[in-house]
Amino acid sequence: MSAPLGRLYLVPNALDFGIDGASEAVPLDEVLPLGVIRIAARLEHWVAENARSARAFLKRVDRIAPLARPLQQIDIVELPRPTKGGKPAATPDLSPLLAAARAGADLGLISEAGLPAVADPGAALVQAAHAQGLEVIALPGPSSLLLALAASGLNGQCFAFVGYLPVDAAERLARIRELEVLSRRAQQTQIVIETPYRNVALLEALLSHLQPATRLSASCGLTAPGGFTRTDSVSVWRTRPLALPADRPVVFAFLAG
Repeated sequence: MSAPLGRLYLVPNALDFGIDGASEAVPLDEVLPLGVIRIAARLEHWVAENARSARAFLKRVDRIAPLARPLQQIDIVELPRPTKGGKPAATPDLSPLLAAARAGADLGLISEAGLPAVADPGAALVQAAHAQGLEVIALPGPSSLLLALAASGLNGQCFAFVGYLPVDAAERLARIRELEVLSRRAQQTQIVIETPYRNVALLEALLSHLQPATRLSASCGLTAPGGFTRTDSVSVWRTRPLALPADRPVVFAFLAG
């Protein structure tokens, strides 16, 4: 009789990665259920988007629920870095990253912030786990995309996350207009993100190219001190501009009238 397989736990991280002081200002048990923290504390094998941020997360876990082993003895391996720009590379063989689960140990998957495998490279590992017959368990926690959508007041019954818009100005303009047409036709909220240092440029592009009646929302630093959501028509945004930070993630959403 073969030994039982381990499980792959999708462990949510806090949303304050990279925000100065936030990890000390917001205790982990204010943004994650205690049950999730306890599961994280007992896992001895991890796959992470970034090993450094995973260790920082586990230090915060240890303050609430002691780790099963000293942090230095916990096995943390990183996901392969996705290719930036150009054609996407072929999906690498992720089987070695699941070795601990195949050997019977439970394995955690964690992103730098939020839910793993959502707007995150961890989805490929989840797919590999299903292909190998491993049980996958998603644990509850914050998602910046869904929190921003909920706080926006835009259509939460029909929405799409479209990720990053093109950096090239002409391509970005074409994409914004395409998404606005789709939003109007389907009454579908469009959710986009950007690298923090391009927050201002993206906001300017949206305000320049969206129609005045389109409602635009920006959510910044959710669950962290000073976090906020603002939703207004594009015409109001133009008359009452808002300075966005270049060092905090912002989720943008819009809905055409």
